[in-house]
Amino acid sequence: MSKYTQKDTPIESQVIASLKEFVYPLFETDLVTLKALQSVSSLEGCVHIELELGAHLLSHQPRLQMMLKDHLEGAGFAGSKIIININVPVADRGNPNAGSRPRNILLVASGKGGVGKSTTAINLALALRAEGASVGVLDADIYGPSMRTMLGVSDTIKPKLIDEKLVKPVRKYGLETMSVGYMSPDKAPMIWRGPMAVKAVQQLLDQTVWGNLDYLIVDMPPGTGDIHISLAQKLKRSKAVVITTPQEVSLIDARKGLEMFNKVGIQVLGVIENMATHVCSACGHEEDIFGAEGAKNMADDYGLPLLGSLPLDKMVREHLDEGNPSVARDPASAISQRYLLLAQRVGVAVWKTSLNDAVQVPIIEISS
Repeated sequence: MSKYTQKDTPIESQVIASLKEFVYPLFETDLVTLKALQSVSSLEGCVHIELELGAHLLSHQPRLQMMLKDHLEGAGFAGSKIIININVPVADRGNPNAGSRPRNILLVASGKGGVGKSTTAINLALALRAEGASVGVLDADIYGPSMRTMLGVSDTIKPKLIDEKLVKPVRKYGLETMSVGYMSPDKAPMIWRGPMAVKAVQQLLDQTVWGNLDYLIVDMPPGTGDIHISLAQKLKRSKAVVITTPQEVSLIDARKGLEMFNKVGIQVLGVIENMATHVCSACGHEEDIFGAEGAKNMADDYGLPLLGSLPLDKMVREHLDEGNPSVARDPASAISQRYLLLAQRVGVAVWKTSLNDAVQVPIIEISS
């Protein structure tokens, strides 16, 4: 939330007016409208600007500072010394307790299985962390938990009990993670009816001491069943993204997932297209084997942005099978850079939609 009050001094008023004309490409909105401007002061030829971004964007901060300085110099402040400090809201990193909770909860859904939802959720979480955020991941797919394998968490590692009801999440690659797969052997099926599965997910959510995370990513199960409805009702102030492939078979179910969120009042930030192209491991050629622009067309139909378009890359699968996701294993690779761009866009989308929220922090009831 912006704290500045416009000053009567001509220089400070000119700076503020100039900032209203500056639009950073990733934001697509000026810093004043985004309520990022905290203060402006001028003294003896020095202009000092304090900004607070609503998203963690470590990789963008140097470029943002440079572009903003260039803009101000071009607006008539070339003779001034310009100091720009950029901050982000910092979640309390102290000892987590039963009263702590994530600042933002993001539901990652697909409407159907087989479109790379869990793969995207894990790499998105790692990319958000790479940009400076503290991130947790909840594997809400009770019948097909895959987080232990994807993160390479040893079978011997179990969540630690804090007391009779609360547990600590398992930390891997800097993420706080929880999955029903941590509680049972890999080969043991979850033969549970709907109410039992719903209760299990609610317990994983409620009784895990997540701490004051910047983001909790919830990897939703396929479909639009009991677990989806239960979580949507419980997490009223959460946001969602819908993942699909370009082909119509996938888009049919993705639309159902999107409609479900609309009906239960969960705001959808946008659409993510996975397997948009196939990348040849021999020559690097990309081909749209599943069709083209299906996700973009769906996003346009609902007035939503296409947040990212990710290829079908052999290395992504190999890295996850090894328990070492691409963003953690090779952050400089081309595919990791796409996940980083996706995380940046998601972070900005969460920031923008939170500006008008009466209460920005989702509530998770945790019993002690």
